[in-house]
Amino acid sequence: MNILYGFLIFIHVVVSVVMVVAILMQRAKGGGLAGIAGGAASQAVFGGRGAATLIHKATIVLAIVFGVNAILLGVLSGYVAHEDSGTRAALEQELNQLQLYMEGGELPSATEDAPALPATGGAGETQE
Repeated sequence: MNILYGFLIFIHVVVSVVMVVAILMQRAKGGGLAGIAGGAASQAVFGGRGAATLIHKATIVLAIVFGVNAILLGVLSGYVAHEDSGTRAALEQELNQLQLYMEGGELPSATEDAPALPATGGAGETQE
């Protein structure tokens, strides 16, 4: 599952970059960046309206691929295992302790595994 998720992220990044380029290449009222590709040369190759239509269609296809890929990544993100997350395990342990406390138990004291807080000194004190 992790390989599929990584592949979909790679596709998402590539589609994003290509879509940005395609959007910037479209001719706007000010001319856009379509003139960089050769101006009249691009019109000669694709025809007068052909270049804009081809880039426009490519942008639509890229937008659809981007949207579907974003939905797939959202769905798959719930299935990707995050078992190696130490923060998640610590939060779950803290939650279990708080639930026990709320049920009437005592709040457990600091354990040896818990990190010690740094000492803070006053204005005239120095830390060693």
